[in-house]
Amino acid sequence: MSLVTTEWLEDNLNEVKIIDSSWHMPQTKRNGFEEYKKQHIQNSIFFDIDKNSKQDTDLPHMLTDKNSWESIVSKMGIKNDDKIIIYDNSDVISSCRCWYNFIYFGHNPNLVHVLNGGLKKWITENKTITNELNEIKKSTYKANEKKGLVKNKTEIENNISKKEFIVIDARNKERFEGKVSEPRKGLKSGSIKNSFCLPYSDLINSDRTFISKDKIFEKFKSIQCDLNKNLIFSCGSGITASVLALAYSLIDNKYMPTIYDGSWSEYGKF
Repeated sequence: MSLVTTEWLEDNLNEVKIIDSSWHMPQTKRNGFEEYKKQHIQNSIFFDIDKNSKQDTDLPHMLTDKNSWESIVSKMGIKNDDKIIIYDNSDVISSCRCWYNFIYFGHNPNLVHVLNGGLKKWITENKTITNELNEIKKSTYKANEKKGLVKNKTEIENNISKKEFIVIDARNKERFEGKVSEPRKGLKSGSIKNSFCLPYSDLINSDRTFISKDKIFEKFKSIQCDLNKNLIFSCGSGITASVLALAYSLIDNKYMPTIYDGSWSEYGKF
């Protein structure tokens, strides 16, 4: 199970490593780290999605390399056998991207979980928050890249004719259908040929928890794609694609999250 409840985390605060991976769309003018410094769950460590992604590219949030990942996670004091709980305070449920990153780099999927409802639910329930920053003891983390869990543009293009996997887009229908301009400059409107649309927001309740497993299954069925094929998730820049991947893992516990990392930020370039 990829999710834990706020009640479970409250009971196990000192038994797990906790990560705040709040990330906000640029137009919101919110800063995840500044917000973290003001209030966060006790013992949590901040994970900066932008800084901890590939730096020598103009594409946002791309997976970094194995050596860089080992350095990032070691500086966070996380060990290979740690149970990790990830949360966020973001409208785009950015904790799921951090979840995906850990699984891609070989952390045991059974040890990586997302806090259902995130910081919003935690605060609504009057659970303890703090502004104290932890003293981190560096670890020696070793990664094991699972390269089959990411697709590149060439593979996406070849699949249009080969039809070896299904691409599901997490953006809203207006963006998917090309009816509105993309929020990032330099991108066309539209979507990948033969892909399907399932907006990530359709899977999230107003309190930022995921809808029930039965409802998730119905949402996936409703887009009328072949769920027996391999599923690849895409979005604007790889963040909300991970929300769909986590949601699907809730109804298929054998599914390993697979993302088109470049997503529309790459595919939609003029």
